[in-house]
Amino acid sequence: MARQLALDLTIPPALSRADFLTTGANRDARAMLDAPARWPQGRLLLIGGPGAGKTHLAGVWAAEHGAHVTQAWTLTPANADELVPEAGALVIEDADEIGGQPEAEQGLFHLWNLAGARQALLLISARAAPRDWGLLLPDLRSRLETAAQALLGPPDDALLPAVLVKLFADRQLQAPPEVIDWLALRMERDLDLARRLVAAIDRESLAGRRAITRRLAAELLDKLAPADA
Repeated sequence: MARQLALDLTIPPALSRADFLTTGANRDARAMLDAPARWPQGRLLLIGGPGAGKTHLAGVWAAEHGAHVTQAWTLTPANADELVPEAGALVIEDADEIGGQPEAEQGLFHLWNLAGARQALLLISARAAPRDWGLLLPDLRSRLETAAQALLGPPDDALLPAVLVKLFADRQLQAPPEVIDWLALRMERDLDLARRLVAAIDRESLAGRRAITRRLAAELLDKLAPADA
């Protein structure tokens, strides 16, 4: 049977507040984001591994607080001033990527100080704690290491199957419950792997005109899992 060309025509993932799946792995972090009045000096670090939900949570928070969202690597001392609103809010994403980049580090340091002076809320997302970013600027590192942190933990028994169902639904697919259960029992608790696996199942199902079965899921999990070992 000829394989069908698989085009990625999926709709964007659902990223509203109602679409965020809350379990013990992320409940505390979500509660911290919902109470910015309790953030020490109006600043919070949102930390979690790939696929843990940082972008989703930060996007919801930004929408609800009218916050501008900026990638950390774009920061410079020159643009920090225009990014921080008076008594407003700002989200900086992927801050762990700026370690060793003097311009971006100086930009975040300047922005950090401006946020305090202007009483602006500042939410910073990263994959790891500041001590692991490889920062060169001591003053920035010391400020970040003492900031409050909201931690997104690895998926628990409730979160992983729910995420798999959502990932399939985002692609307008409905995987049989036995496939979801089988995957949740056998794959690593890694939400980035879950995202890549569902994408691969979608592509292979379409290209090979195959139903979404445990056999298909097992084939693709075997291909993807070694890279995460």
